[in-house]
Order: sequence, then C-alpha cells, then structure tokens
Amino acid sequence: MTEGPDRLQRLYTPYRMLYVRGEESEADAGELALAEGADPSCPFCRIAAGGAQSELVVHRGDACFVVLNLYPYNPGHLMVVPNRHVADYTDLTAQETAEVAALSQHALRAIRRVSQPHGFNLGLNLGGVAGGSLSQHLHQHVVPRWSGDANFMTVLGQTKTLPQLLEDTRDLLAAAWSDDA
Repeated sequence: MTEGPDRLQRLYTPYRMLYVRGEESEADAGELALAEGADPSCPFCRIAAGGAQSELVVHRGDACFVVLNLYPYNPGHLMVVPNRHVADYTDLTAQETAEVAALSQHALRAIRRVSQPHGFNLGLNLGGVAGGSLSQHLHQHVVPRWSGDANFMTVLGQTKTLPQLLEDTRDLLAAAWSDDA
C-alpha cells in the first residue's frame, strides 16, 4: 500500500482490471469448447470448459465443480457450481441437486481439515437483488468463518486481508479433498 497526497491508503490490484473493464470474458472465451447452452461471457461457463481461473478448481464432479472464489470473503471461500449454465435452483436436475449437496458437504469437511474454522456461511444468492453478482449461473458459497474475522480493516478500511495466496489455499484444499475421497 502507498499513501497519496490526500492521505488515503491505496491497495493496488491490477489483476482485477480485466474484470473491471468487462474484458475478462473476452480473454479466452473464443478459444474454448463451451458446452451447449453455455454463455461465453459467464466466468463459471469458462471455468467449466477449462478457461481462465480453472486453475482454482479444487474438484470436478460429474455435473458440478468446486472452485475457490477469486474474490473471497475469507481464506478457503469455495463455490460449488453446476457445469450447466442455470440460474434457478428449481431448474437443476435431480443429479445436479444431489451433487451440489454432496460436494458442499465434502467442501465443509475439507475446509475443516485444512483450516479449523469456527463456523461457516453456506448458501445460494438467487437473483441480483439477493446479492448474486453472477446470478445467471447458480453457485453455492461455502465460506469458512472465524471469531473476529470481520476486523477494523474490513469495517473501517473497506479492505479484506487474506493471509494466504489463492494458489496455496487451492493446493491445501485439493489435498484434503482427495484424503476424504
């Protein structure tokens, strides 16, 4: 962080510029073999096809995958995502519904093994007004929580501190995932 003439702290995050400009979807969508019904502008569809951020995938199931959140609330924040581009929980197939549930349970066990959180937030944001920033493609959040994880940096500085690189978190969770197979 650096301090400017206005005495404000600045945390530079240049890796987010593609996202801010809306270019993230264009970066690799043209080169991917997207599934039928997939949306090339959807980051989850691109991850499902092996595109950008697919290196953050912890596990791939038959109908769903588990991926680290690129902009996590806390370290180890996972998302369970159907491969199919679907927005509403009621539109999931029976197989997708069962796999979202099973992978969410597995995610809880893997995170507990790696991080020993004090609790979890587990849930879906269906629709933009419900908080879903990517509401067109359903995804279940699995967020580990610790006592005091919302501190002055988050509340006053509007800055989330993450003590571990996403790649390191992914490696730990992937190892714990396979231990629980």
